[in-house]
Amino acid sequence: MFQRAWAAFCHKGVSFGLTFAVSLVFWIILSGKMIPLMLFFGVVSSLIVAFLSHELLFPNPGAAYVRKSMLFLTYLPWLLVQIFKANLHLLKLVFDPGMMDKIDPHIVGFHSRLSQELSLVAMANSITLTPGTITVTVDSEGHFEVHAIDRASAEDLPGTMEEKLLDVFEEKGQS
Repeated sequence: MFQRAWAAFCHKGVSFGLTFAVSLVFWIILSGKMIPLMLFFGVVSSLIVAFLSHELLFPNPGAAYVRKSMLFLTYLPWLLVQIFKANLHLLKLVFDPGMMDKIDPHIVGFHSRLSQELSLVAMANSITLTPGTITVTVDSEGHFEVHAIDRASAEDLPGTMEEKLLDVFEEKGQS
């Protein structure tokens, strides 16, 4: 019984500590000031956030969770590049004299091999963050409906994004 209580205490402590650290780093980045009063407010605010929401941000901070978090951090730069490319595509589309002929808004439906809720949410949000596409619906079975501004914006769905999220969130051989 003592070991189980100690494990739960350690789990909550790691979850609390990680939430506090992430919150404080964001506070420092967003405040832009390193004066003692601002750091004090940042520490107090981060402690409050960590106390209230540590189990939401880091629900299971075991080794597998840390591994998935690190893999997700490698996914983010790739996503930022895709967002930049999509911005360039839309910029080209908007300034094209024949824009009205190229814009073809439509709904694209596809089934994803992703099965976990977190990976489905990450896919839906990644699609919506990419200019020219908006996730309209996604269900628990992995069926997506995405609004795309033109055919080119939708042609890579689900594509590489799904593969990368499979690597991050899904267990090997599960899909």
